[in-house]
Amino acid sequence: MTKVIIVDDQALVRIGLKRILTHQDRVQVIAECEDGDEVEEAVSLHRPDAVLMDVRMKRMDGIEATRALAARAAAPPVMMLTTFDDEQILWAALDAGAAGFVLKDASADELIRATRVVAGGGAWIDPEVAGRLIAGQRRLMPGDPTEAKVIATLTEREREVLVLMAKGCLNGEIAALLGVDEATVKTHVSNLLGKLGARDRAAAIVFAYESGFVSTGLVGGTST
Repeated sequence: MTKVIIVDDQALVRIGLKRILTHQDRVQVIAECEDGDEVEEAVSLHRPDAVLMDVRMKRMDGIEATRALAARAAAPPVMMLTTFDDEQILWAALDAGAAGFVLKDASADELIRATRVVAGGGAWIDPEVAGRLIAGQRRLMPGDPTEAKVIATLTEREREVLVLMAKGCLNGEIAALLGVDEATVKTHVSNLLGKLGARDRAAAIVFAYESGFVSTGLVGGTST
């Protein structure tokens, strides 16, 4: 059972998300917060596996709340809930430490899958969100030739791992698909992050899309 906290300043949204997430008894919503300034206390009290965080709230926005939470030891991963197409907000959330993004109008299966992936230590980036991130970044920094050089340093197996990471696969799932043990996958992921200069899985995935190595059609929403 994946235990989560929902953070959104709209009660109807929280009710809807809770109904979706708990429908198949795969996710347990253990607490709800009405604003970002309630998150740290709720996390300390309930110790969730993940936090589902709205971007814009009245007192403290989701970006600031994510940054504050990420500064804590053993903080749970945060998945941003968004309806916005402002890539600057999305980049700021990623920089603050968000492990993923999912649209509020995502299907029930996608929302549940995304929540469990992020709670399990993976990264999840909605295809539409990925497209906005990349489009905005390319307008600011078009055609960085170093990206192709960095991708060229990856081994064939590391490339396979990166594609599966982009699909939202966790280490255990990647291991099963590639016929290797999970420890080997962890080594590949560590090597990937080092070669790409990425802080975490979400950053590595975004780098892969920016470079053109992975298409946005492969991101996030594909289950294994």
